[in-house]
Amino acid sequence: MSNVFPRQITNPPIRAVSSEGCYIIDENGTQYFDGSGGAAVSCLGHDDPDVIKAIQDQTSKMAFAHTGFFSSDPAEELAELLIKHAPGELDRVYFVSGGSEAIEAALKLARQFHVENGEPSRHHIIARKQSYHGNTLGALAAGGNKWRRNQFEPILIDASHIAPCYEYVDKTKEETSYDYGQRVAQELEDEILRLGYDKVMAFIVEPVVGATMGAVPAVPGYFKRVRDICDKYGVLLILDEVMCGMGRTGHLFASEFDGISPDILCIAKGLGAGYQPIGAMLCSKNIYDVIGNGSGFFQHGHTYMGHPVACAAGLAVLKAILSRNLLKSINKKSDQLLYSLKTQLAHNPYVGDIRGRGLFIGIEIVKNLETKKPFAPDLKIASSIKYAAFKAGLICYPMSGTRDGKWGDHILLAPPFIMNESQIIELVDKVSIALKVIK
Repeated sequence: MSNVFPRQITNPPIRAVSSEGCYIIDENGTQYFDGSGGAAVSCLGHDDPDVIKAIQDQTSKMAFAHTGFFSSDPAEELAELLIKHAPGELDRVYFVSGGSEAIEAALKLARQFHVENGEPSRHHIIARKQSYHGNTLGALAAGGNKWRRNQFEPILIDASHIAPCYEYVDKTKEETSYDYGQRVAQELEDEILRLGYDKVMAFIVEPVVGATMGAVPAVPGYFKRVRDICDKYGVLLILDEVMCGMGRTGHLFASEFDGISPDILCIAKGLGAGYQPIGAMLCSKNIYDVIGNGSGFFQHGHTYMGHPVACAAGLAVLKAILSRNLLKSINKKSDQLLYSLKTQLAHNPYVGDIRGRGLFIGIEIVKNLETKKPFAPDLKIASSIKYAAFKAGLICYPMSGTRDGKWGDHILLAPPFIMNESQIIELVDKVSIALKVIK
């Protein structure tokens, strides 16, 4: 008997006892290839000596110092390195313990900025349908996934949700990719005007949608139009790179691909690579200066924010990504992985779309390739794939509700950046085996 409260009470997890490289080993000695990095977390694999040493060294010097009184060398160094490589006018870093905390901080900072900037009427949040921004109440309210929201709806703040940029399903035959992107981006301007342009505080969006849709990037031109709309109406652009950032898409910051910069940006997962819980919110100099020249106090905080050991781990991870030229290797491995997936799954009658960017790949499962019709939700296709993959020795991230929170199924792959060519073959083979469960 266990006293641990598991995620799935009726199907508690087996116990992991060790890990090495791209693999996790359970109590029975079975080895699993970590094809999703947990939840796009373990970008450096599971036993990186440099990160482990950084944690040990920092723990021996100073394990904890509350940020109400102190900063620390790891926090200062990590912030400096992040800002050195950050896009646009991002200038300050606020360290937290994970993605949901980073989103909560971003939403509260956006509101406080407008209040102190003389526009207290700005309070509306706009996000996209089928987005996911975290599980705390503010982040959950911003997210647009119905299944995650439903039972908590009465205690969530109001947020507006416009269409995602989902070319595979929503683009018409008559549209070019660019025209489609401009059409769905226009929904942002329409919603701002509907709510009142002086009442909208922020638009929050994932550069590449992760968990809820399966690695869906926007079409060219979409984000530049979004940035223009936000600038036109004084709406802050918050980019959620919790899952797709920190090299996952082949760029340190996912927004680099789209050639835009946000007002606020959130990262986590790959920042700590699983070695320590850490996330961060980055904001522009303008936002920071408004608070600094106003109240001088951001009305927010957590006990473990800026934790020295977590920051030491994050610093070691970031240095590893940059110094080992992993960003270049990610793009090369991405080409190999996508080619192998598309070749091996070319004749699978249920693989509708293989998409993504970098080592952030989604496979959408459909009942009919021509109509793109998904399987009925009661068939639990994603769940069946998950357990078939696990039985084959693969950890992947299948999810249901791809289309609207109820219909649709996909698999998300986010393997460690360190995997080699033979492991790419292993990953594709095991995905192929898992998909045989669909009948």
